[in-house]
Amino acid sequence: MARSAPAISAFTSGELSPRLEGRVTLEKYQSGLSDLTNMIVLPHGGTTRRPGTEFVGEVKASSVKNRLIPFQFKSDDTYILVFGEQTMRVIRNAQQVLDSTTKNISAVTKASPGVITSNSHGYSNGDEVFIQSVVGMTELNDRNYLVANSTTNTFTLTDLFGSAIDSTNFTTYTSGGTINKIFEVATPYPETDLPNINFAQSADTMYLVHPSHAIRTLTRSGHNNWTFTSASITGSPSPGLTGTDNFPSTVSFFEQRLVFGNTNNNPQTLWFSKNGAHLNFTVGTNADDALIYTIASNTVDSIRFLSATRVLTVGTSGGEYVVTATNDGPLTPTTTLIRKYSNYGSAKVNAVQVADVTLFLQRGGRKLREFKFVGNVDASGYQAPDMTILAEHITEGGIEAMAFQQEPDSIVWAVRNDGTLLGLTYRREEQVVAWHKHVLGGVFGSGQAVVESIATLPTDTGNDELYMIVKRTVNSQTKRYVERLKTFDFGADTTAAFFVDSGLSYSGSATTSLTGLYHLEGQSLSILANGASHSAKTVSSGGITTDFNVTSAAAGLGFTSSMQTLRLESGSVDGTSQGKPKRIHAVTVRLHETVGVEIGTSSSSVERIPFRDSSMAMDAAVPLFTGDKEIEFTGGFDEDQDRIYVQQTQALPLTVLALFPRLNTFDI
Repeated sequence: MARSAPAISAFTSGELSPRLEGRVTLEKYQSGLSDLTNMIVLPHGGTTRRPGTEFVGEVKASSVKNRLIPFQFKSDDTYILVFGEQTMRVIRNAQQVLDSTTKNISAVTKASPGVITSNSHGYSNGDEVFIQSVVGMTELNDRNYLVANSTTNTFTLTDLFGSAIDSTNFTTYTSGGTINKIFEVATPYPETDLPNINFAQSADTMYLVHPSHAIRTLTRSGHNNWTFTSASITGSPSPGLTGTDNFPSTVSFFEQRLVFGNTNNNPQTLWFSKNGAHLNFTVGTNADDALIYTIASNTVDSIRFLSATRVLTVGTSGGEYVVTATNDGPLTPTTTLIRKYSNYGSAKVNAVQVADVTLFLQRGGRKLREFKFVGNVDASGYQAPDMTILAEHITEGGIEAMAFQQEPDSIVWAVRNDGTLLGLTYRREEQVVAWHKHVLGGVFGSGQAVVESIATLPTDTGNDELYMIVKRTVNSQTKRYVERLKTFDFGADTTAAFFVDSGLSYSGSATTSLTGLYHLEGQSLSILANGASHSAKTVSSGGITTDFNVTSAAAGLGFTSSMQTLRLESGSVDGTSQGKPKRIHAVTVRLHETVGVEIGTSSSSVERIPFRDSSMAMDAAVPLFTGDKEIEFTGGFDEDQDRIYVQQTQALPLTVLALFPRLNTFDI
């Protein structure tokens, strides 16, 4: 019998394919996992629980699949644009932007339904409004409603589930109160066209393209002042950029030129505007003139994406090209050079840029490739290795959207076709390429919650923002909510921790009543109260009642974070330990700022590690723990007793830096 104590000191290979279960001598095997769910691989080597998501608001119509598009004017002035069925709403600082027209409330009855008086309000039935600053009947404040039974000066309200607001038992209205519609602007794009919109932005103007719609410009003049117009192309380029069902599919900026690509009639053609004149396509031979270039290939390879770095990368259905100048100077009509460097072909998903690398999805939607410069452009040029080769299972079903969150941990996020959120911790300089998957709290029908769209916004705070649209069944209705991933750094204790999904937080005077949870009506919530785990509560009339007074809380849908090692390989007296009965009799887990972890050999066989000791006050939260915890395993000898499973089910943090098992292997 051999005794061993292997060290699992890094998890930088992330979740690996089941097909690698036999590759125990592979270097990546030693830092890989068989499961990594709702956990993120840190570039330093450890793995940490992902934060929860904060509820921002419901889309205009939850019956329609929406799409998020980021808009950045400055790093401290950013927006998320929510495109629905021929409408667009705006989110700023994780709040829905309101219309600039404010109406005053002069009276509210205590009735079923309550009647609101607001002279000449101008609202129509079905308008979504936001009410605030009511004195007396404060139950109406800080909530979205739908207008019903509208007359010239009065109307009633329904909640977003369609139930009339009964104000009979509300506090008596005293005075004040304002109403604003949720700001929105009409667009030409129906639901079916939203996935194929491409965009490029310069300052306050965004250019949007779709093969069936004329080129549009979207101009921001204020938080609630946005204008769509048809772009006025000058110069009469040939082939043309306008015509019924014959508009560009891709767009980018490159060297002060606006670049369009792929119309239905000319799928391999690129149009470069005049330098500095983005809508002028007058061609010529002068250095700043516009130019038109059609890629020559043996097959008709439509352009799928444009990615501008030091060069312009062009992804087509049949291969990947690079646009440069023959003299290593700026691009001109007489110096343009387009070379093909790979033949993988690209999917209809926008590529993402990470430093000087373009990550693109291969045709077929499953393989993520890293298009990078590897040497002399005339010799080795560019390569496109497969980033999913060791985790091909994780993209099964295909990827339909991607976004890059640079800070704090350089993660490429992706939406899988089944609604699972995927993450790739990507730090090439440290050789970290680690996949992880994320299943959000709640359900849709009889299955998991479905992530449908993602977008990221940069910030100056060290935590870039990830927004998403999540589809769930709530109160027996289909709901699509915009949510924002909370920041990874929650502070020095657990009072501000946020590990619930579609949740809200509270900080204020002591109370047992947590309100504002109308979007989760009828749902059982996971709760963190005063930094400690609280028993689950079900939302009724938009609120929950805690078992004790709280001054800080986070409440939302719970989720489980888990990680499981591959089969341990620690050797034996006569060679490998694989295929031999073995027993893990103890594990030391090295933790960082953690409370409440469970550990065992599988999800059905775990024990909770105690963190509270006799010196701690029972009515105070357990302090964050950093250090080693040891747990004994009680199982017998078994060929399957060679994995370690770690999970967190409470609304508390978990960071695992290393695992140090001690096991015995029986040589047969």
